[in-house]
Amino acid sequence: MMKTKPKIKWTLDVLMTIALFFLMGYQFWGETAHEWIGAGMLVLFIFHQVCNLSWYKNLFRGRYMPFRILQCVINILTLAAMLALLYSGITMSRHVFTFLPIRGGMAPARRLHILGSYWGYLLMSLHLGMHWGMVLRLTVKKNVWQCKYRTAGFIISLLIAIYGSYVFFKRNFLTYMFLRSEFVFLDYGESKLLFFLDYLALMGLCIFVAHYGARLVKKS
Repeated sequence: MMKTKPKIKWTLDVLMTIALFFLMGYQFWGETAHEWIGAGMLVLFIFHQVCNLSWYKNLFRGRYMPFRILQCVINILTLAAMLALLYSGITMSRHVFTFLPIRGGMAPARRLHILGSYWGYLLMSLHLGMHWGMVLRLTVKKNVWQCKYRTAGFIISLLIAIYGSYVFFKRNFLTYMFLRSEFVFLDYGESKLLFFLDYLALMGLCIFVAHYGARLVKKS
């Protein structure tokens, strides 16, 4: 049985990822809901950092093997994306953080918010994928997974990852990740189901890459 603290840390990871998942669907919920979900993300982010203080303390201790380097890079990039999102979100706020004496800076904040949103979604999904083994241990009995569902699970995951790759290009992630456009196209008439299935598949792609990539790195 897993200890309480790892469960809490994993739960925070999942909740933050789900929050970002809904934040990407801005056109469905509107500006006010978007800001409140973003404020909830801020609270989860603070708790997440508190729960992971030991990780920061141990950054300069021990050996850096390939897996630890990979994990560290993803964590630091995810942290940078989250800080960019939180700063730009608070700067552009028209509802939740209007009590703060912030004036100007809207244009750079908008650019930073686009970068943080698209990089952040992928990096948080990769971060979740690095801990996917923990998810499996929490949800599936080890002997059942190894004996009955391992091959089927891999095939299903691969199919999701292939569709997620298609979604990555269909949703123009490269355009927004490298700020080739400063305005995000939002289809207000799009089906919610299709939108969230696409973003789930894209998350599945990142989890697949991180989970199996991490296993290969560990073996090496």
